[in-house]
Amino acid sequence: MSKTRGAAGKVVQLYTPEERQRRDETVWTVVQGVLAPVQFLVFLVSLALVVRYLWTGAGYEAATISIVVKTLVLYTIMVTGAIWEKVVFGKYLFAKAFFWEDVFSMLVIFLHTLYLWALFTGNFGPEGQMYVALAAYAAYVINAAQFLWKLRMARLQGQSDRSEAMA
Repeated sequence: MSKTRGAAGKVVQLYTPEERQRRDETVWTVVQGVLAPVQFLVFLVSLALVVRYLWTGAGYEAATISIVVKTLVLYTIMVTGAIWEKVVFGKYLFAKAFFWEDVFSMLVIFLHTLYLWALFTGNFGPEGQMYVALAAYAAYVINAAQFLWKLRMARLQGQSDRSEAMA
C-alpha cells in the first residue's frame, strides 16, 4: 500500500494500487469531480438567499427553492458517491479510507432531510426552517472540508507513489 503522513504524523494509507487503479478508471470519479463543485456553487447561492431572508424577511420562496435544489444535488452526490465507493473499495459506505467522512455525511443528509420534512409539514415555521437549513449547511461545510483533506492526502500519496517508483 502507498503511504502518506497525516496531520498527526501517522502513516495513512488511502488506496492500495488496485483501489487507485479502480478509482482512476471509473466514470464515477469524473461524476464526483463534476458534482462536487456544482454542489458548492448551489450551496453558495442558497446560503446567500437564506441569509438574505433571515436579515430582511424578503425572498422566502427563492431561499426555499434554493434549499430544495441544494438538497436534491446533495442526494445525487451521495448516491453517486456510494456507487463510487462500491466500485473503488467494494462497499457502498463506510470504507475504511472514508469512514469518518461517511459518518459525518449521514449528519449532513439527516439535517437536509429534516429541512424537507419541516418544509412539507410546516413545522418550525419559515424562520425555523431557515435555521435548520443553516445547520445543514454548517455540517456540509465541515464535511466538504473532510473530503478536501482526503483529496489532498490522495494527491500526496500519488506523489509519494511516483517518487517510490522512480527510486
